[in-house]
Amino acid sequence: MKSLLTRTLLKLESVPVAKGVDRFRARAQGLDLTIIEHESSTHTAQEAADAVGAPVGAIVKSLLFLADESPLLVLASGPNRVDSEALGLRLGVSLRMADADTVKEATGFSIGGVPPFGHPRALDTVMDEDFFELEQLWAAAGSATAVFAISPQRLQELSGARVLRIT
Repeated sequence: MKSLLTRTLLKLESVPVAKGVDRFRARAQGLDLTIIEHESSTHTAQEAADAVGAPVGAIVKSLLFLADESPLLVLASGPNRVDSEALGLRLGVSLRMADADTVKEATGFSIGGVPPFGHPRALDTVMDEDFFELEQLWAAAGSATAVFAISPQRLQELSGARVLRIT
């Protein structure tokens, strides 16, 4: 009889790897990140929280906006909604949500699987100040079924994000 751990590992090995996960894994090589792939979706903050057993506030939503037509990645805590008008005023720009094609073009990933870093080119990034109330966060790793754990400090370092109030 196979142990629970062996059965779990075999089950994870049988999950097809999305191309986005492979791209992120290659770009994150050497960063000491453990990517966890799930059978069910982690597309929404609540789904991701349920999958990893974390509070929804520990989930990093990577949202792409256009700031005066330039891409701006906003890393938002799961339950928080970005107040684009207030954030735009803080940044001195006009903000609007990017469409799915723009997200894919700017980040190299589809909505629901956009990691907070590891994009084809560096993106101006803003990070939710609420993350620093937690020790561990969970972010997308290139697909709607893959995530990785990271501390807020390491997330800020790797993403090059400015920490701001986003709500």
